[in-house]
Amino acid sequence: MSKQIRLNALDMNCMGACPGLWLHPKDETGGYTTLPYWMNVARILERGLFDSLFIADIFGVYDVYQGSADSAIRLAVEFPVCDPFLLVPALATVTENLCFGITGVLSYEPPFSFARRVSTLDHLTGGRFAWNIVTGYLNSAAKAFGKPTQMAHDDRYKMADEFMEVVYKLWEGSWEDDAVVRDKEKGIFAHPEKIHKIKHAGKHFEVEAYHLCEPSPQRTPVLFQAGASTAGRSFAARHAECVFITGLTTKMTAGIVSDIRAKASSHGRDPAGVIIYTAMTVIVAPTDEEAQAKLEEYKRYVSIEGTLTLYGGYSGIDFSGYDLDTQVDYVESDAIQTFVECFSILDPDRTWTLRQIAEFLGIGGFAPIIVGSPQTIATELERWMTETDIDGFNLVYAVSPADLKDFVDTVVPELQGRGVYRTTYPPGTFREKLYGEGKRHLPEDHPAARYRHRSQTLSRSQTNVNTHESTP
Repeated sequence: MSKQIRLNALDMNCMGACPGLWLHPKDETGGYTTLPYWMNVARILERGLFDSLFIADIFGVYDVYQGSADSAIRLAVEFPVCDPFLLVPALATVTENLCFGITGVLSYEPPFSFARRVSTLDHLTGGRFAWNIVTGYLNSAAKAFGKPTQMAHDDRYKMADEFMEVVYKLWEGSWEDDAVVRDKEKGIFAHPEKIHKIKHAGKHFEVEAYHLCEPSPQRTPVLFQAGASTAGRSFAARHAECVFITGLTTKMTAGIVSDIRAKASSHGRDPAGVIIYTAMTVIVAPTDEEAQAKLEEYKRYVSIEGTLTLYGGYSGIDFSGYDLDTQVDYVESDAIQTFVECFSILDPDRTWTLRQIAEFLGIGGFAPIIVGSPQTIATELERWMTETDIDGFNLVYAVSPADLKDFVDTVVPELQGRGVYRTTYPPGTFREKLYGEGKRHLPEDHPAARYRHRSQTLSRSQTNVNTHESTP
């Protein structure tokens, strides 16, 4: 295996990652409203040399099941959920190298204020910040922001493309590299002629403003994206540096990876420069038998109703009206048939009931589960790397922080001993840790590069940031 494995830890600022597992006696996610809980998680991940703490987020609540939010509220299914952005400065103070990939739902954010928030966090972390770009998927979120329903799926990505254009103009085009001088003798902080007002008039956004922050260490943060649809993959191929995918098998995952890299190449980008992480749930113990027993123990805490509430929100299907023990083949619903098509990939000859599907999804969701000793886990991770062309894994825990700690204490040393995982952090910003020292800014083949000022001597009147005519 030529690549070294990269690792993120997937989390969310709420009670647990899997419905019902917050009831496990070792689970500490009940502390999600406190900084000591998150500081402990961050320290564990930095000790394990993880790339980042990757925090998902949603606006809205899961209210498809039984036509209400009651199940989500009663069972703590990603509700309540706190703002993940506010965790970053505190966690940056207790770590030196761990980076932070935070989900920002752009469908309901003004790009002008969002750009400032992100630049501020990139400053405060010394360039250890990444933005996971999502458009959202809940109608309840749209209603919370005064809209009758969410925008059509593909239209959301068209709007997202325009949002990206605006923030690129702010991050890359508003301030020239040498605008800030901080000259105390002359009393000059910055040269006005090197700071440009961007003007954008599009279908969804109209902005005329200077970016309020001086350039942060990375200017544009590292860009994550997690869209699985055709439109989502195309968006990722245009914009994302790191892509988060989910594939149930190595064959499925390899196909997704190949498609994303091919799409990136079609946009003039280096396909190898797109770093792809796949979701993976790891249950580890000293022996394979102990690990399997650990998984069976976890399964006892899975909430069937909570899982169907969660995936009802994802799919838009109200599963409450169906007999849990009826084979799905006999359910007269095109939506449910579509939902379970992916399970035939795991076992084409098996028939599924809704109960079995909920039990399967209850730990790790659609992320595959690897169960075993540190040696077994390491071998399986290497196999996935070899057979899929991924770059690493987004680890999904069942019980936190116990699962993360077990992985760091046992699997990481095993991977290091095999020479497939780093033994120290590389220096620099998040982008430099990913791509190499000195590469703190987006490369020239990225679409954001068109908004940069190539010359540092142009006056404001000679530069047009509104169009794509920044001096080449």
